[in-house]
Amino acid sequence: MTARRLFSRATLALLGLGIGFAPAHAERVKNPVAEFSGVDKITGRITTFDVYMNETREFGALQVTPRVCYSSPETEEPKTDAFVEVKEVTLDLEIRPIFSGWMFAESPGVNAIEHPVFDLWLKSCKQKSDVPPPKTN
Repeated sequence: MTARRLFSRATLALLGLGIGFAPAHAERVKNPVAEFSGVDKITGRITTFDVYMNETREFGALQVTPRVCYSSPETEEPKTDAFVEVKEVTLDLEIRPIFSGWMFAESPGVNAIEHPVFDLWLKSCKQKSDVPPPKTN
């Protein structure tokens, strides 16, 4: 058998086994609570608050509604992201959407809300909160 043919068989064997060498990824953890931080630029006050999934919480003139909040398992590198909808209540009491998309806790500068008065970013996803869950009918 030639060296080239031996190499080809060895390469094919390794490629066949290569699937076993791929790093295993655990499923992302779906959390019922998203933790946000926000700053009021007028007062300079930073506030941290919890919001349950599909619940709307007001932060100043902003209405924050997380739809899903994922985190990586404790055994993996931290990765936390949430799909969030943010609306603004205008001075005319109109509600207008200003953001709908993913926020990333490890990269708060990516897709953070930068409003003229309020900034808002995802801090983490949690399984529990000291805030009581919203009432369901």
